[in-house]
Amino acid sequence: MTGIAFTLDGREVTAAPGETIWAVASRLGTEIPHLCHRPRPGYRPDGNCRACLVEIEGERVLAASCIRAPAPGMVVRSASDRAARARRMVFELLLADQPSAAARDATGGFAQWTQRLGVTASRFAPEAERPAPDMTHPAMAVQLDACIACGLCERACREVQHNDVIGFAGRGMGVTVAFDLLDPMGASSCVGCGECVQACPTGALLPVSVLDAAGHRAAAPQQEVASVCPYCGVGCQVGFRTRDGMIEEVVGRDGPANLGRLCVKGRFGFDYLRHPDRLTRPLIRIAGAAKDPADCLDPKRARQKFRDASWEEALTLAAGGLVRIRDGVGPQALAGFGSAKGSNEEAYLFQKLVRTGFGTNNVDHCTRLCHAASVAALFETVGSGAVTAPFTAAAEADLLLVIGAQPTQNHPVAATFLKDAATRGAKLVVMDPRGTGLDRFATEVVRFRPGQDVALLNAMLHVILAEGLHDADFVASRVDGLEALRAHLAPYAPEAVEARCGVSANQIRRVARLYATARAALTLWGMGVSQSVHGTENARALIALSLLCGHVGRPGTGLHPLRGQNNVQGASDAGLIPMMLPDYHRTGDATYRAFLEELWGTPLDHKPGLTVVEILHAAERGEIRGMYIMGENPAMSDPDLAHARAGLAKLDHLVVQDLFLTETAALADVILPATAWPEKDGTVTNTNRQVQIGRRAVAPPGEVRQDLDIVVAMARGLGLDWRYGHAREVFAEMAQAMPSLANITWDRLEREDSVTYPCPAPDAPGEEIVFHDHFPLPGGRAHLVPAGPGDPGELPDRDFPFVLTTGRELEHWHTGAMTRRARVLDALQPAPTVSLAPTALRRLGVAPGALLRVTTRRGAVDLTAREDPALPDGVAFIPFAYTEAAANLLTRAALDPFGKIPDFKHSAARIEPAEAQAAATTTSVPA
Repeated sequence: MTGIAFTLDGREVTAAPGETIWAVASRLGTEIPHLCHRPRPGYRPDGNCRACLVEIEGERVLAASCIRAPAPGMVVRSASDRAARARRMVFELLLADQPSAAARDATGGFAQWTQRLGVTASRFAPEAERPAPDMTHPAMAVQLDACIACGLCERACREVQHNDVIGFAGRGMGVTVAFDLLDPMGASSCVGCGECVQACPTGALLPVSVLDAAGHRAAAPQQEVASVCPYCGVGCQVGFRTRDGMIEEVVGRDGPANLGRLCVKGRFGFDYLRHPDRLTRPLIRIAGAAKDPADCLDPKRARQKFRDASWEEALTLAAGGLVRIRDGVGPQALAGFGSAKGSNEEAYLFQKLVRTGFGTNNVDHCTRLCHAASVAALFETVGSGAVTAPFTAAAEADLLLVIGAQPTQNHPVAATFLKDAATRGAKLVVMDPRGTGLDRFATEVVRFRPGQDVALLNAMLHVILAEGLHDADFVASRVDGLEALRAHLAPYAPEAVEARCGVSANQIRRVARLYATARAALTLWGMGVSQSVHGTENARALIALSLLCGHVGRPGTGLHPLRGQNNVQGASDAGLIPMMLPDYHRTGDATYRAFLEELWGTPLDHKPGLTVVEILHAAERGEIRGMYIMGENPAMSDPDLAHARAGLAKLDHLVVQDLFLTETAALADVILPATAWPEKDGTVTNTNRQVQIGRRAVAPPGEVRQDLDIVVAMARGLGLDWRYGHAREVFAEMAQAMPSLANITWDRLEREDSVTYPCPAPDAPGEEIVFHDHFPLPGGRAHLVPAGPGDPGELPDRDFPFVLTTGRELEHWHTGAMTRRARVLDALQPAPTVSLAPTALRRLGVAPGALLRVTTRRGAVDLTAREDPALPDGVAFIPFAYTEAAANLLTRAALDPFGKIPDFKHSAARIEPAEAQAAATTTSVPA
């Protein structure tokens, strides 16, 4: 389709289809004032403020350029005297109702345009009454005396983030911004994403963090540093705005995974950097101070068992203890846990240290507790453990299948892309035992019984094959195993499994047909699928669905396990896996191992190492004697915590590198203070396979050293001659060791911020959708692998009648070490709760807010009851971020046999009213 030729300010120009006059002018460098239009993805122009008026030859009235489409031959004057006078009048009228100059936000779009247009005062009288400020939200100040009713906050909330909290109330001169039903913002259903704050041009909505003592915005920040959010795996690009060496404000940047959007953690979760609990000097356990698992619950008591030390003393003791075990007992008595919260470079060096300095493959990280089952199934079936398409592929899909995931809680920005797709008309199928924030956007909501994922998915596969709905050509040309799968599925007719999985045969058939007949279906899953003793079986069945219907390798199609932590993908790529070397070469791969031995200059063990849970079991048995843990907190994140903590306490030597005296650090012999993400340079790889660069925005406090420097110092203490001076040097070595990083360099990332792998050329953007014509398996063909029965190992019974499931919640992340020390996040969600269906609460005879005791065969915790109508009766949910009611005291250490991931989603539990005096306590009971 050809463009539209017209004249703009005397110049012949061409508009692309769908472009407005304002968009053409902006593209060509002509600036036209604007207030109600925000030229960022997701924001539609509205034309209500009239700040962008232009003159069109032959027309009686001026036109709002942000909504006016050009026509062939149209003559537009953006800077005519008439247009300029009208625009100045608009700003003067709006200025009349603004607060005094001292109280106005001098950094917003409105202030910038009034200054540029020379509108410094207004001849018009202001309104007599001004609304009082609303300071009820811990993160955002509402000062509607500055509001110009431009509607940007409403569009930000309703059309960009799809939260539907902000609207307008009143009529005429009485129109006002409203939150829900005229609630104060702090009492509304606001989720704190702050999109409205970022959109507001006047300061009517501002972050509390930028206000001075008088409640006004201080001067503009001193600098803005481009980086990446360190929370979930979405990988939002952010701008850290700083003042006097501290982060004052965080804004969303136009990154490929977020398009300027953020969530409550990414926008308001960074003041933990200067929390008084922050470790600023190395600590050494005082001689004779016993390691007691009870210290995990009492940081003050734990701190009394340590003394401050110099870096020289701490590093000598830390490395020396590991050397004594390595040389005296043997390499297999050592293990290391790296971190998915740090950089790719840190992950790469850490696993290299364990393999070359310890001499063992006993190295792992939190992917073992997150998506190990997904990775195992993906490798087996399609030959790669990464996603085959980004979540942004939802824009080209006509069906989205989301199963075992709570993206509005765990990946809020990714969820906005799924909501976008559903809003434009894509069908959304949500499958989960619990209700999700996506349900109201869904075409089909499938609530199945906990632990019955495989039965449900196999029934869908049965329907697709029985009715001939599969993509026969795709399967014939690119997939093996059809007949074996067909035979396996014979017993799984929907009518045969509906009672077992709790979903009617009619709905199973309906959803299977929707999926199979979609033009392009994107399949996404979360830890509800993977954190299970049959997690690999779940993933096998999901992958079979996609392969059977040809929903791989095309725009809008693909397989996407939503990664939990910010660098789970990158840390796994870099080799923080006990059975895999960098780039997922197995430790038994003699050819690649020989290549690494030459690159690293040392022999490598060919035997796979132990996984996270196996390592702690071995520690409890006395087989693992020493550990180096960087940025992980297994004393909170591991299952069956009583045993995990006992294993950590039994170690002869434990070195912990972290920001705070975590539950794990409480059991250490040496604690090395670590740098937070905004204090370092490095790269991370998000769930979309986008390698992105983070930049140091502020200096670390006290004597804290860079994590890379600490790892290098530890390596030297272990006898390795390492001399890395900067992350760029480590990245260069990674590029040699990892073909997946081909054509991605540090310099390129400095220029472009983000590059997707695989990347076929130095100037190519990278491949978002992979496996267009073949799979990376012998013969280029994928495998359909039948998924076994998948029954959960621990079923409810008379003594333990509830199913307990655990997970994250919106405001807190992982084990809470950072978010519970962030003021806003802790204010929004300050205490642990157990969520139950209203009918379950009534049956227990308690109201929301009552104290309940939750008991499993492994332990008991006391916490507050929360009513959740989205939960089925008989299911209880506990978030795992609270040390005072650690959910993992209750969970099982049973492992998936393939991915070696523990079962966090299905434990039999008893729930009863707790004694009032037991409030805020945690009790461990015998197994």
